[in-house]
Amino acid sequence: MPEPTGELPPAEAGENEPHELTGLFVEKPESVTAIAGKDAVFVVKVDSTTLTRKPTMKWLKGKWMDIGSKAGKHFQFKETYDRNTKIYTYEMKIVKVVPGDAGGYRCEVSAKDKCDSCTFEIDVEVAEQEGPADILSAFKRTDAGEDEGNLDFSALLKAAKKTKKPEPEEEIDVWELLKSAHPSEYEKIAFKYGITDLRGMLKRLKKMRVEPKVSDEFLKRLESNYTVNKGKKIVLTVELTDPNAEAKWLKNGQEIKPSAKYIMEANGNLRTLTINKCSLADDAAYECVVREDKCFTEVFVKEPPITITKLLDDYHVVVGERVEFEIEVSEEGAHCTFIMCYVIWMFENLELTRDDKNTKYRFKKDGKRHWLIIQEAQLEDNGMFYVFTNGGHSKGELIVEEKELEVLQSFADLTVKSAEQALFKCEVSDEKVTGKWFKDGVEVQPSDRIKITHIGRMHRLVIDNVKPQDAGDYTFIPDGYALSISAKLNFLEIKIDYVPRQEPPKIHLDVGGNKVAQNTIIVVAGNKLRLDVEITGEPAPTVSWKKQDKPLTEVEGRVRVENKKDSSSFIIEGAERDDEGNYSITVTNPAGEDKANLYIKIIDVPALHLYLDVPDPPEHVKCTGVGEDCATITWEPPKFDGGAPLKGYLMERKKKGSSRWTKLNFEVYEGTTYEAKRMIEGVLYEMRVYAVNGVGISAPSVHSKPFMPIAPTSEPTKLTVDDVTDTTCSLKWLAPERIGAGGLDGYMIEFCKEGETEWHPANTDPVERQSFVVRNLPTGEKVNFRVVAVNIAGRSPPALLSQPVTVREIMEHPKIRLPRELRTKYIRKVGEKLNLLIPFQGKPRPLVQWFKDGQPVDEKKVGVRNTNVDTILFIRSAEREHSGKYTLVVKIENMEDTATIDIRVVDKPGAPTKVHVTDVWGFNAALEWTAPRDDGNTEITGYTIQKADKKTMEWFTVYEHNRRTHCTVSDLIIGNEYMFRVYSENLVGLSEDPCMSKNTAVISKTDTAHKVSPYKEMDMNCAPKFTAPLVDRSVTMGYSTAISCAVRGFPKPKIIWMKNKMIIGDDPKFLMQNNQGVVTLNIRKPSTFDSGKYTCKAVNELGEDAVECKLEIRATPHEKKE
Repeated sequence: MPEPTGELPPAEAGENEPHELTGLFVEKPESVTAIAGKDAVFVVKVDSTTLTRKPTMKWLKGKWMDIGSKAGKHFQFKETYDRNTKIYTYEMKIVKVVPGDAGGYRCEVSAKDKCDSCTFEIDVEVAEQEGPADILSAFKRTDAGEDEGNLDFSALLKAAKKTKKPEPEEEIDVWELLKSAHPSEYEKIAFKYGITDLRGMLKRLKKMRVEPKVSDEFLKRLESNYTVNKGKKIVLTVELTDPNAEAKWLKNGQEIKPSAKYIMEANGNLRTLTINKCSLADDAAYECVVREDKCFTEVFVKEPPITITKLLDDYHVVVGERVEFEIEVSEEGAHCTFIMCYVIWMFENLELTRDDKNTKYRFKKDGKRHWLIIQEAQLEDNGMFYVFTNGGHSKGELIVEEKELEVLQSFADLTVKSAEQALFKCEVSDEKVTGKWFKDGVEVQPSDRIKITHIGRMHRLVIDNVKPQDAGDYTFIPDGYALSISAKLNFLEIKIDYVPRQEPPKIHLDVGGNKVAQNTIIVVAGNKLRLDVEITGEPAPTVSWKKQDKPLTEVEGRVRVENKKDSSSFIIEGAERDDEGNYSITVTNPAGEDKANLYIKIIDVPALHLYLDVPDPPEHVKCTGVGEDCATITWEPPKFDGGAPLKGYLMERKKKGSSRWTKLNFEVYEGTTYEAKRMIEGVLYEMRVYAVNGVGISAPSVHSKPFMPIAPTSEPTKLTVDDVTDTTCSLKWLAPERIGAGGLDGYMIEFCKEGETEWHPANTDPVERQSFVVRNLPTGEKVNFRVVAVNIAGRSPPALLSQPVTVREIMEHPKIRLPRELRTKYIRKVGEKLNLLIPFQGKPRPLVQWFKDGQPVDEKKVGVRNTNVDTILFIRSAEREHSGKYTLVVKIENMEDTATIDIRVVDKPGAPTKVHVTDVWGFNAALEWTAPRDDGNTEITGYTIQKADKKTMEWFTVYEHNRRTHCTVSDLIIGNEYMFRVYSENLVGLSEDPCMSKNTAVISKTDTAHKVSPYKEMDMNCAPKFTAPLVDRSVTMGYSTAISCAVRGFPKPKIIWMKNKMIIGDDPKFLMQNNQGVVTLNIRKPSTFDSGKYTCKAVNELGEDAVECKLEIRATPHEKKE
């Protein structure tokens, strides 16, 4: 090995010892022993003639530590390129080597589709002191920075007693110290002497301790390490001296079993191990064992770099717009986590992360495509955005400009009268913009009289009951914009000069009593006459009554006059014949005069009947409208009024079925339409009407048809949007809080476009359900919806959505909601029905596909039904051929979700085979058989054994649920011959047919006479054989357990317990017992570390035997939580 005593020239590495060049390297670095304090230089040359792009070089220490990131004063790196030879030269220089630089190093070179690596080691030795020490160096100021060369003699001024002659330090060999130290002190010693590469230290220490053995087994050993790309295959090859020798391959100390992934081949002296489709789990230490010899290697699995195939674009947007930066990478598996990031987004020099505090940025991934989404861009987002992967980077610039606001509708000056309403309204281009209203520079605050609203793009200021102080200049200023809209409110004050009102008097004569001719009043002698005359006029007129030409001024007595402000009454108590005559009333005021004449005729009662009668009853009484507690009644006047004018009507009502009538009015009601109130909702009523004239009251009218006071319901509640597509909108709501006696007939749904006032019905007939799909809507439009409840009383108030709905399909990622029972193996018996309902979600309607074992399902054997929200897989009668792995794929465009269901259809097992009697002794017979060829597609749970005497052939069950394939039948009768049969059993049941024994067991009779046979000593020697094997167990951590087996053999065999092929020594945790051939291993308070494969081996001079089992230690729920 060359030992660099100074700075090594680049061409010196590798001259002493030639080596074979492979891959991309033209020149590789050699392992060296460097002297502490000196510089060391290592050179690598790479041929790029076959490469399409510049290679990437990495310098690694140990296995993974990248020392390229530590470039500085200690590690210096240099790179040159020769255009003529197309050779890249990479140089690593270690300035002033220290003991901590010792260890193994590796350099990797990679291009787009090629990769190569090589290793070398550095040993560091302490330099010997030669020549006298420089006394002046003791006086240099080491803390003076650039002036450290100046001398400092301040130390000479200190007291002599404080100066102490430094004792010479003994040189210590760190490696000898480590060899003699306990392993627990390795870290302490390494820290003391500045060794940082602990793995390299342990590797070198192991080489120093192990004496190299001269091997006769290997002609060619494994390389020290191999490098392979993820997903590729690698072949490890050794050459043996003995072509018949068996080679074992181990991975991290565990033997490798042949499989599709690990293929072991033997070809003459060559032994190969092929690892297919290497993953990160295959990054491990491997060894090949031949008899007592071994050789080792390490396999490094590299993940290929992820490159960016679609670069970032630049964006130029305005404030508030959405920005989506998009890239596409070379591998679909690239992800971004914050432990190992394959895709990193940055803004300027700040890394963007996903956390709860920063909701401005969203990260999205779909296959190879990655997005950075900014929901609303702001001015501070101006700058450069970067995205980095481990194989490249890209950048895109975002330019955000201030958004210009346009005034679509302004407002003008207003002139408003007192107590009127003033409305200022304006419209801007952005519906999200808010603003403030000002009056004469002072912000307007809302109140009961002043209302400020913002709906969409419209901003309104409403002032009710305008007062003089409301006049002024009003301004609307949008928030964040240098823009204002102004107008003036003028208050119009109206002045009115008072002029006394004058109105000519007028007599409104409403003659009471019975009319025979115009202005003639007939009064029955002895009756009372009261004539009320309404008078109008301004100022109040003066009233004068006269009989013929004689004024009537009495205010008391039988004949008197009563005057009020707006009326005058003429009263006769007990009319007499002398009261008959012409009467007049005159009213006067400054504006004029009015006069009315009338004639009062006094008659006896017999004379009245010649002319007058009570009226006929009113006709066609009916109810025209009802409310919650009221009803509107109409009727027609009677055909005959009795010869006297009708004064009005009296009304009565009653509940249907009742005989009690209730009066509704005590004063005569003049109209023919009446609103009855204070009724009970939900109760049937009937009405009747009386007509009244001067003679009397008519007979009651015919009853009206029964009617019921009812009211519309309250509005429906909780109206929400359930789903939206390009042409439909699904609505749902709850029933009204108050329905009432009228019940609920259904609902009417209406819609209108935003900005319009005309509502269009979505259904012609009321719908009873509380959901509805409105169809044939215009795509992209904003639509308002309302729902009205309908009953016999009419329509309820409408329930409105709080905001319009945009008619557009909502994209929703597909997601399969696999039921819990289908996440494990789904087992059904042959002949049973199979019906699996699997819900999913996704919009628009996903494409649903079913596969069985990678192939589309055969619709002739398996039925599939799909809806918008679920899929059904059904089999009418399950058969064994239906078993397999079914995969459900739900796909929307390039997004999909999958779920796999393992279905196993089981049946009864077949019969066991090869049942035969192996031994007969005394009253016992031993049976053995083999498992059935057909297990019914599930595990065999046991066997049922039956016996029959050949004389009777009656079968009796000896054992049920016997789990082994052998048994001993006892209590047999001497002199009989027995046959046996065995049924196999699984979770479905017993096999259809048994298997009969090939031979019989004859229980022989013994002779009665005692025959002394010569004694022959029995040979008890036998090789060890386990009669009871170890059984796999699963126990809880912390609870002591034991595993047992039984063995026979003579001489007494030696029992050896092993865990994972390693002998268990005198560990106090394990207690080994052997009681009359029953061997037990007790494990005290096991932990998860004690899980593994346990082997019990019995050995004596005649042979050996072994049994093994798996022991699983389950963690307690508390441990799992931690």
